[in-house]
Amino acid sequence: MIDALFGSKTRVKLLHLFLNHPGQSFYVREITRLIDEQINSVRRELSNMLEVGVITSDAGDNKLYYQVNQRYEFYSALRAIFANEALVTKPALSEGETVSEQYLSAIADISALRLAILSGVLVKGSTSSVDVLLVGTLPSAKVKAAMGVIEKLEGREINYTVMPYEDFYYRLSVRDKFITEILNSKHTVAIDKDNVLSQPQ
Repeated sequence: MIDALFGSKTRVKLLHLFLNHPGQSFYVREITRLIDEQINSVRRELSNMLEVGVITSDAGDNKLYYQVNQRYEFYSALRAIFANEALVTKPALSEGETVSEQYLSAIADISALRLAILSGVLVKGSTSSVDVLLVGTLPSAKVKAAMGVIEKLEGREINYTVMPYEDFYYRLSVRDKFITEILNSKHTVAIDKDNVLSQPQ
């Protein structure tokens, strides 16, 4: 049934392999052994999946390695179909609550947090490669715990950056490329204790 839906038995086996091992890379001969398929059909399907954006590739040790693209738009939906583990479903929203408020509750108790911006995979329509930007002198254990909660809610790895306030303020004032890309993409300001983003630059 799934073979018919996805057009190829090899592609289905590849999706099972990649979606059950997020963050793990495989090279072609290793893949052919693991899924027991011919190398030519594996290469053809890898090429198709790369083109669509389901997987990414990276060279190392004179080999080309492939892994699932956790930033792919339909990653969570594909995981729900192909992953062998039950996905954690996002808690239901209370009346009037937004998705970003669920993320906000995850980061709200990080002491000394002065600014938090959500973007990337957490904000629909965002093209940023950063999902969470946290500003302040922050305890790393609390940050890791909060990001763990958001990753669990999302069912994928989150790209986050922590920056001291002075560094952020300076980079904002000189229109630094990294900060500008986040702010020019769709984003949600979850916390801005100093109203730094509402001040004229």
